Amino acid sequence: MSDFDSAASTPVPSVHRPPKRRRVYDDSEASTPRYSSPDELGDHKPHRSSKLKTRQDLGSRRRSHSSDGSVDELDHTYHGRNRSRSSSIDSHRSSHSSPDAPSPPVYKPLKLNYKQKFILKGHRKGVAQVRFSPDGRWIASCSADSTIKIWDAETGKHMRTLEGHLAGVSTIAWSPDSNTIASGSDDKTIRLWHRATGKPYPAPLLGHHNYVYSLAFSPKGNMLVSGSYDEAVFLWDLRARRLMRSLPAHSDPVGGVDFIRDGTLVCSCSTDGLTRVWDTATGQCLRTLVHEDNAPVTTVRFSPNGRYILAFTLDSCIRLWDYVSGTCKKTYQGHVNNKYSLGGAFGVGGTEGFIVSGSEDGDLVFWDVKTKDMVQKVSGHEGVVLWVDTSPSVSGKVVSGGLDGTVRIWVDVNEDVNGVKAEPVDADATEDEPMEEARAEIGEERNTPREASVVRELGRNQELEPSPEPMDED
Repeated sequence: MSDFDSAASTPVPSVHRPPKRRRVYDDSEASTPRYSSPDELGDHKPHRSSKLKTRQDLGSRRRSHSSDGSVDELDHTYHGRNRSRSSSIDSHRSSHSSPDAPSPPVYKPLKLNYKQKFILKGHRKGVAQVRFSPDGRWIASCSADSTIKIWDAETGKHMRTLEGHLAGVSTIAWSPDSNTIASGSDDKTIRLWHRATGKPYPAPLLGHHNYVYSLAFSPKGNMLVSGSYDEAVFLWDLRARRLMRSLPAHSDPVGGVDFIRDGTLVCSCSTDGLTRVWDTATGQCLRTLVHEDNAPVTTVRFSPNGRYILAFTLDSCIRLWDYVSGTCKKTYQGHVNNKYSLGGAFGVGGTEGFIVSGSEDGDLVFWDVKTKDMVQKVSGHEGVVLWVDTSPSVSGKVVSGGLDGTVRIWVDVNEDVNGVKAEPVDADATEDEPMEEARAEIGEERNTPREASVVRELGRNQELEPSPEPMDED
């Protein structure tokens, strides 16, 4: 039982916008994507229409991206020391100045060789998100079938299934102590679950007026941030189990939210094309980021050192933003993302950092954080890979979930962990004895985009279909 006092998708129709002429742009300081401060928000409002359309129109446009960001811009992304932060974003400026090194270390190109180890079956519909627990021992997955499943990250064994939501579950988050899971559903509720027992907390968190689409715990576990189709971002006090603050964040559904590592800032994104940074203490919007192309933003994540924001957009790009200066430092390309809300994560291969994301063509794509080079592309899923997460432990595992209803665990066979070389195992984890509960009949049935619309799809319109036997709240 977690003690909060001590402990801490899917097709995305776009907003209609006037057609733009084709342009070639870069992400350099000389050609900085425009952004607006909170004072300027009244004068800068992105055009939006009351009607939504598919992203295929925008997806057909081709653009070229380049960046003058040097390789050493992210030297301290993974090994920087934890620093205290004030409530103002201006206090972060000093962290960007570093002493000139007389002889910078020679950069070694990143080498990855991820192979599929386990295929975890049991979900009856598409898997919206997969998340490693902070201690690296567990994996949680949520699905359009209205359930959350917990798996052993080491063996792939199914541990338990959490049932109680009345509609598909689009998002999950782990508490910092790995004992509690929060889930957000199309039934407009947020539920908290005991990992060890699989039982829900007595009462759900109520307040959103539409689908709950994204969640994140604060580092201390005393707050939860949620984003919804109602265009708002909510901050919840988990000690008092009440809504602490409501932020009128965006003019379109909120696709992603995340806490910075010290809990002082929250970022949010939306299909209105904006990424915003908020002060958790005051609720003030400290920065608004928007690229000149104004592509819908579906997912955002703070970098491990808290200096950057990674934004996934529906133009098949992932952008790394310096939110203090408001500039786009890196643009990663090579995956396909024009229609679904995809998710990814930062990871470490050896001593170097990488970024991994799903792709609509069924691949997992890995990039070198510093050079932007695509270092590996692996396939395995049948259809869209909606979410990818990396293990916080030294194992270096990666987990993915997709529209095919499967969860897959990947290992880097280049890694030598504890003196033992990782060996890929092409195994179906549902064959293990402890997996009896996960032996759902999936067969050859595949989820159409409409059937899986409860997962990772922004701008959808569908009726909520309650499950026949919801769990009682004991």
